[in-house]
Amino acid sequence: MSDTAAPSPKVPGLEPTFRHLDDPDQKWQEVRSVQRADGTKASIWEKWFAFSPDPQYLSLYAKWDPGIIIRRHGHYSPHVVFVISGDMTCGGRYCPAGTHIELPFGAAFGPFVAGPKGTVLFEVMMGDPRSWGDDPEIFQKVLAEQGAKVLPDPPIEFPSWLKDLRQRWAVEGVAAKPAE
Repeated sequence: MSDTAAPSPKVPGLEPTFRHLDDPDQKWQEVRSVQRADGTKASIWEKWFAFSPDPQYLSLYAKWDPGIIIRRHGHYSPHVVFVISGDMTCGGRYCPAGTHIELPFGAAFGPFVAGPKGTVLFEVMMGDPRSWGDDPEIFQKVLAEQGAKVLPDPPIEFPSWLKDLRQRWAVEGVAAKPAE
């Protein structure tokens, strides 16, 4: 071994954290919703497995109801999405189960439309997981094509160290204020 080898990053006493989808503290959170053309509601539901302030990252398991529509957006960090089951479109591109999407910091993707059976995803955001909006006109167009309308943002239980910025990207007629 060379004398120039990097020192070990090992931290004594630091251990892995194990989570399971059915852990009692893993509660579903509704994070977005739309009203479909038939008047029914479609939502995104998430379980946050790891949400760390330092270094900042989020890993989550998501279920998208059939027909949910999500705006075109980016995140304040790199983001990875893996389609576990079901299907969706992202910016018009078909994404069946097995699709891996890498979103570099500074890039945007979407709008998304969940398929007729919904979509199950695993996602990781490697930094600040909050999002920023992009091209609201294309979102309006997809909503109109689907006969859908955005419903108010449901309340989310963010960690105390992170502020909800969802209204930052709201545009008139596209997103309503959070439900009281």
